[in-house]
Amino acid sequence: MDVALSRNGRIVLQALFVLVVLFLYLPIAILLIFSFNNSELPSFPLSGFTLHWYHQFLTNADLRGALQTSAIIAAISSVGAVVLGVLASLALTRRRIKGRAAVSALLLSPLVIPYVVFGISLLLLFHTIGIPRSILTVVIGHVVISLPYTILVLVPRLEQIDVSLEEAAYDLGASHLRTFRSITLPLILPAVVSAFLIAFTTSFDEYAVASFVVGTRTTFPIYLYSALRFPNQLPQVIAVAVVVITLSLVVVVAAELGRRVAERRLGALDSAG
Repeated sequence: MDVALSRNGRIVLQALFVLVVLFLYLPIAILLIFSFNNSELPSFPLSGFTLHWYHQFLTNADLRGALQTSAIIAAISSVGAVVLGVLASLALTRRRIKGRAAVSALLLSPLVIPYVVFGISLLLLFHTIGIPRSILTVVIGHVVISLPYTILVLVPRLEQIDVSLEEAAYDLGASHLRTFRSITLPLILPAVVSAFLIAFTTSFDEYAVASFVVGTRTTFPIYLYSALRFPNQLPQVIAVAVVVITLSLVVVVAAELGRRVAERRLGALDSAG
């Protein structure tokens, strides 16, 4: 008899599920509550309801500047990581490469390299070749650490696509670029969107590498870490964290809905074909 199918097994599994959900989302709920607390100290009992900390966040030029810098870096590095990820994934799945396993391991190696070590290495590299620390250096670092995630998302999707579809396009006279634009890209578009969102989130939240290669414009995670040393800034940091979490949830839900719609349409086209 399967233990998971028994009555006691189901109760244990349900209890574990509830504990996991609480472990994941209870801190977010507490953060949300404290963002409306009329006190500089995040503690119970609450002192009252206020929107003052959100007003402070909106009028804090340094904080808004850090958010803007992180958004710019995340957008640029995500586009770069997705473009390189698509090219690398096409090479790994559509070309016969000598030493494919070694190439794959090299492309995925940033996943196992500690970010602190990687940040120090980039700092020494940029200093050696004479590149000053700026947004560009952060973008380069984030492209490298985001690239493995895009490859891990895109390669399985490309392996699911029948190669005969592309070969038929070549037989009909289509170029490689035309085939990619008309056949391959529409089929992998949901995976491309998912890879972009993963890369954007990774870049926006990254601290270790950025702390070594950042220039005069501070990113959002670095600003948050610096603000935690000052208790009077903690409430507005909590408020902006709630805003960022809410926007992230909206983007993730919208992307998932869009992905499901796109996959249903692609499935309908495959059935019709």
